[in-house]
Amino acid sequence: MSRLSRSVEQASALLAGADLAAEGVVRQLLELTYARRHMDLSDLSPAEQAALVAERAEQLQPSPEALAKRVTEANEQDRSFIAKLGIDPTGAELHIGHMVPMIMLSRFQRMGHLVVFIVGDVTAKIGDPSGRSEDRPHLTDEDIARNLATYRLQASPFFDFHKAEFRHNGDWLRLVTLPRLIEITAHVPLSMSLQREDFRNRLAAGHSLSLAELLYSVAMAIDSVEVHCDLEVGGIDQYLNMQMCRKVMEICGQEPELVVATPLLEGTDGTGAKMSKSAGNYVPLTASAGEVFGKLMSIPDRLMEPYLKALSEWEISELALASERLADGSLHPMDLKRVVAGEVTAAIHGVDAAMQAREDFDAQFSRRHFADVEDLPSITDLSLPVVEVVKGLGFAGSNSEVRRVAEQKGLRLVVEPVDGGGQEQVPLGPEDIRETLSEVLAAKLNGLSGRYYLRVGRKLARIEVGL
Repeated sequence: MSRLSRSVEQASALLAGADLAAEGVVRQLLELTYARRHMDLSDLSPAEQAALVAERAEQLQPSPEALAKRVTEANEQDRSFIAKLGIDPTGAELHIGHMVPMIMLSRFQRMGHLVVFIVGDVTAKIGDPSGRSEDRPHLTDEDIARNLATYRLQASPFFDFHKAEFRHNGDWLRLVTLPRLIEITAHVPLSMSLQREDFRNRLAAGHSLSLAELLYSVAMAIDSVEVHCDLEVGGIDQYLNMQMCRKVMEICGQEPELVVATPLLEGTDGTGAKMSKSAGNYVPLTASAGEVFGKLMSIPDRLMEPYLKALSEWEISELALASERLADGSLHPMDLKRVVAGEVTAAIHGVDAAMQAREDFDAQFSRRHFADVEDLPSITDLSLPVVEVVKGLGFAGSNSEVRRVAEQKGLRLVVEPVDGGGQEQVPLGPEDIRETLSEVLAAKLNGLSGRYYLRVGRKLARIEVGL
């Protein structure tokens, strides 16, 4: 029995019948599944490795059998099997949507293979055109350097960078000569790019399409050539770009890489849109444990199982056990959501931090004693309009987002009596968000005294006023 199989057997015993609302059970489960994120998987056969990858992949090209064969050949040739992931530093924060391919790539490292994490400091100057309806704003060298400064640190929970390679593609793309670029692109049919639906839609709508954007996937493909890639991991939105990597590797006389395309993570707002910084429906890897846990507790129930499948190390059989218990009523959805939030928080911050975040969340929203929560942000300037206070806290990204929360009755003033009595919660409407916080406090609380808080959905901040 493999190490992974033993872990699955232990966790399955908990998932089959234990009380997943009990703190001790949840800690035991999180410790088991967190240990998997660092578990040596080299005792899995090539076929077992391929099966583990395939069950979480949206696409595995050409096939699981081809992956097992390629791993076997690398072993027989006594060389490293090389798996690659590239991310462009178009922003300073990675988010849990990026976790999905990173978790997949981390499995390859734990299987004993060489992983190469590539930051696209040159390709970021073009901007990945995948799914875009218009030109992406150009980034300066200073923007890119600032964005990528902490990428290695943000990715470090998922990789051992003493063994993995962390590369910038500018190290080789800045050395590509025009004759070399012409030599490669002369063999790439233009139809490979123009078959892309996003490009066709932009042209049909009269939007521009730059030559640089047509060359983006070729530049990305040169990364694969440079590192002699055996397999590339990326989101399903990168699938056509990865097809170009296979083509260019063939042009350059290398065996085309295999492709593992991972699912896209839906955003936390439940609108169906993919997670992205521009939509504001993301959870940054730089967030505190409490913020990660709280944001995950806000997702719709229907996203719990997709999030577990994408972001955890649970096996399919374990996911099935949880689904069966949800269906027969022996597992409450809120208890499973706490486990989901704990899994993701532990992945980034560790089990102890995840359990503390769980305890703090319970203090906020279950036991409802907000004074017990230590790391709440504070509001000290009461002269600002409520909408500016909310945005300043980072609880919303725009005026319209604040208004939407208010319309949905999610914007509230909370008064918690010093003696520990019951709370008073007063909703603020869209008409209130332009008023200053001091004006709203005076108008809405009717002299109620105690500790004051501003609640925005699941987020909470302490209002610093005299008791």
